Amino acid sequence: MNPLRILISNDDGVFAEGIRHLAAVAVKRGHEVTVVCPDQERSATGHGLTLQAPIRAERADELFAEGVTAWGCSGTPADCIKLALYELLKKKPDLILSGINHGPNLGTDVFCSGTVAAALEGTLEGIPSLAVSIACFKSRDFRLAGEMAMDIAEKSLKTQWPKSLLLNLNVPPCKQSEMGPLRWSRLSIRHYEEQFSRRIDPRGHTYFWLAGEAVKDLDSAGDGPREWPSDVAQISNNSPSLTPIQPDLFWRGDISHLPKLN
Repeated sequence: MNPLRILISNDDGVFAEGIRHLAAVAVKRGHEVTVVCPDQERSATGHGLTLQAPIRAERADELFAEGVTAWGCSGTPADCIKLALYELLKKKPDLILSGINHGPNLGTDVFCSGTVAAALEGTLEGIPSLAVSIACFKSRDFRLAGEMAMDIAEKSLKTQWPKSLLLNLNVPPCKQSEMGPLRWSRLSIRHYEEQFSRRIDPRGHTYFWLAGEAVKDLDSAGDGPREWPSDVAQISNNSPSLTPIQPDLFWRGDISHLPKLN
């Protein structure tokens, strides 16, 4: 295919291995690649924007493969996309990629994910966008996820990428020979146990550390074709999960179930 103008961001920061691998895969395929990402880790910031402080950006080309133009930004992932589109880029990108995230972005966790927020900001601007994550915090093998993300993005752009469609890809941390087939999946409804850990600091004051663990629920999922697995179930089967998401959060239940106004 013809070279694409690709904008890449993340929430793990400019020094993260995942984003360097993704940018390297994209530029190796002949695409024009620009990275604009946080200058430090901004995980779980959701779609937050910086409104009470200035946003600074510094060039960071030396951290990436030859041919990649890169910026480290003091803002959130969503800030990075906005700044890139309205200040740093000369032309609108054909594609926005976010990742490769160090850890899963499954189910309703997408609401707090900075990785997904960066891609969502692109979707809101009418640009085809894809978020990609390795579904394990310890794995550092990003090669397959990078190639898979680019394959999906290139193929989708050649065929059909509907307006307002955000693609969320999660790749299991296993060898390709052990991996099941890629499938469309539904978003799981994620629940957590022991959300906070209460601790005492050296001066005797109480503080709290957010430390909940997700309950493993393979069946709970929201809207979508019933024959599609949940994204959590797909990853549990060592198979890549691709979930279509859209910004529209309007209630899709039965209108008769809404609270009465009178």
